[in-house]
This record gives sequence, structure tokens and C-alpha cells, in this order.
Amino acid sequence: MGAKTWMLVYGDGDVAATLRSDLPLDREATDNLVQKLFPDEKLEPIEDGDLSYTCPTNKMIFAGCFGGVSVVAAKEFGGDYPSKIAPRFIDESLGGVIYSHAMHSVVDWLAFSKWEKGKLVRSLSISPDDGVIEDIGERLDFEIAYWQGAHPAVDPEEVGEATYPLPFHPLELGEEALKHFFGYQLEGYADENLLEPETIPLAGYRRLKPWWKFW
Repeated sequence: MGAKTWMLVYGDGDVAATLRSDLPLDREATDNLVQKLFPDEKLEPIEDGDLSYTCPTNKMIFAGCFGGVSVVAAKEFGGDYPSKIAPRFIDESLGGVIYSHAMHSVVDWLAFSKWEKGKLVRSLSISPDDGVIEDIGERLDFEIAYWQGAHPAVDPEEVGEATYPLPFHPLELGEEALKHFFGYQLEGYADENLLEPETIPLAGYRRLKPWWKFW
């Protein structure tokens, strides 16, 4: 698996349905949202990206507003503890439901969270090296089978296979979270019922360094 993400998604209804509705990218609303979330940053537009790439470098931000759904991908959302995302990003005025999703294939790490009306209802951060880093709130329906051992990272019937320190592979649960929250996946079996993330454009921004110096 080679998928990586670090993003927030704001929504007031069915996020997947909104993204499937073929709404155009609202550039004015996107600019306003990014300026609101990053008021101290000097930004310049760059070439658009799309929903298949939500792991920008530290110098970039990708974002898009589509009706009642907004997506923002930035370094600030890639921390080990989703519950500690800065409060300005979790303001309920930005969306009745707010999701974070972050995963990194190099270390098999996954973190996601769900906020409702500004209140954290679920947060999970997990990797094979560190175990369960954060586990807050009741497990969501799509998680339960993974915790119960229905999707082991290593097939127990395969002779000679090494053991895995977790009851499932974090990236597999990460793909399930993408599917459940947003209606798409980055890797896995092809499913014509899922949204193709490459079809959802995101506006790109470069973070510029300040021109002044402190002596």
C-alpha cells in the first residue's frame, strides 16, 4: 500500500452524496475558507490538484468547497493525536460534522476523528510500532468487524507467515474509513459504486515565506 492522507472534511449532510453530485469547485468560497483557516499565512495559487492527493508537502495546501462540503489538506492535520487538532479548525460554524483522516503507508499508521457540533465523538490513532496511540469515543459501525478479528493483517492459515502486532492492518481500516466517510478509496478492489477521487478538483496554494527579517 502506498496511500497517504492528512486532511479535514467539513459537511452538513451526506458528504459522499454531495461529492458525487458533480458540483463545480467554488473557488471564491475555497479562497475564503483557506484565508479563514490560515490567517497568518501568505499564500499564492498554484496548479490544481484533486482528491486523490491529500498529503501535500509542508509548503502547500489543497482545498475545495462543493456546496455543503469542504475539503482541506494540510500538514496541520497529520499529527498522532487527532483530538489535539487546533480548535480554530474544529469550529462548528465550519460544518455540523467535521472529519479528520490521516494515514502514512511507510509506517502503517492511521488516524481519524469525527466531530459533531464542535464535540469530539470519535478519535483513533494506531500503528504497529506504537500500538493504539489514541482511542476516544465509541467505535464506529464500520470499525467493529476489524477489532473483532474479521480482517486480520496476516492470514492465520498461511503457514510461516509472521505475526502482526494488531488485529488488522491500519491502512485497510483507513481505506474503509475513506469509503464510509467520503464514498471513495485510494487503494483496494475496484468498485464502480465508489467515487473516483481523481474527478474531484482541489485548488492548490503555496505557503510563502515572509519577506522581512528579524534582526
